[in-house]
Amino acid sequence: MPNNIKLIVGLGNPGAEYVDTRHNAGFWFVDTLARKFKVNFTAESKFYGMVARFKHNGDDVFLLKPQTFMNLSGKSVVALALFYKILPNQILVAHDELDFTTGIIKLKQGGGNGGHNGLKDIDRVISNNYWRLRIGIGHPGDKNKVVGYVLKSPSQNERIDIDNSLDKTLSILDLLLIGDFAKALKKLHTTT
Repeated sequence: MPNNIKLIVGLGNPGAEYVDTRHNAGFWFVDTLARKFKVNFTAESKFYGMVARFKHNGDDVFLLKPQTFMNLSGKSVVALALFYKILPNQILVAHDELDFTTGIIKLKQGGGNGGHNGLKDIDRVISNNYWRLRIGIGHPGDKNKVVGYVLKSPSQNERIDIDNSLDKTLSILDLLLIGDFAKALKKLHTTT
């Protein structure tokens, strides 16, 4: 069964008021990839999102920014995955992660959603067997402050740390796109 990544989803909320908020860290990642591969996002109503496409070793790889708002992200993901016959284990979802300090980034397959509403909705429609790029945004220290925290912009230093972690992920991108997850995990998670 092929397991190379064919769809990279960045989670976030559409709209100018959310562009720089922590909850849009997944959007920031796919925007970084779009710049790297010199592709532009276009609105695709049948996929309920903004879609870009590039070639890697002759295969199409899709970038997706759902425009359904976070809680309905699965609607966009499943629409594109079904149309192009992309399996859950060929999908990488980049999202903000409260459990990691700002600038920490980790890769994993499956597992719980940690209360993340975007992941909950994707789990509901395609299972949880997809890959996740967990982008650390830190935690406000009180669970009652989480909603306000994720919907605010990080400080300038926090944003630099997040951007640096996204750049680090570019070093494992080829490994992900060919399905060598063991090497990708080792390279990303090894501190130097």
